[in-house]
Amino acid sequence: MATITMKFGGTSVADIERIRHVATLVKREVDRGNQVAVVVSAMAGETNKLVAWTNEAAHGGNNLAIPDQREYDVVVAAGEQITAGLLAITLNAMGVKARSWLGWQVPINTSAVHGSARIEGVPATDMKRAIENGEVAVVAGFQGVAHGTRISTLGRGGSDYRCRWRLHHRPAHRSQGAAAGKDRL
Repeated sequence: MATITMKFGGTSVADIERIRHVATLVKREVDRGNQVAVVVSAMAGETNKLVAWTNEAAHGGNNLAIPDQREYDVVVAAGEQITAGLLAITLNAMGVKARSWLGWQVPINTSAVHGSARIEGVPATDMKRAIENGEVAVVAGFQGVAHGTRISTLGRGGSDYRCRWRLHHRPAHRSQGAAAGKDRL
């Protein structure tokens, strides 16, 4: 039995149809007897929409205002949370035991530089146990928890960074990713 890490970007999970396709790829690995962790990005365009909303909310008529970075992270982290939940729901509907894991649940401990935090450690004891018990871990990329109290984000490309960090510190037997359905990791 191999441990597989899969990463899917925004284009690969852009809508429910594509999420179902990703779920079939994950299910194929589970059916082969592999243990699977999946790192997902927000659906295509969602992060841009959330960023625009934070800027609009902060401006309040003043074009010089910058959003509070801690609250910015709360808002923009929602995109990955939605994708992780939808993929876990889809996998469970296909008969694959799966659970979404948010940054604070893993936990993915980060610095407190909101908007561009860096990973400081990933204990992941509960998640590792769940994977070993045959559950697919669907991890919301791009996010973590700063000092155990605040949602933090890793900045643009954070899901890729999160996946590379996982592979470096918790090597998988094989990794796979997709950009519009093509292998890239």
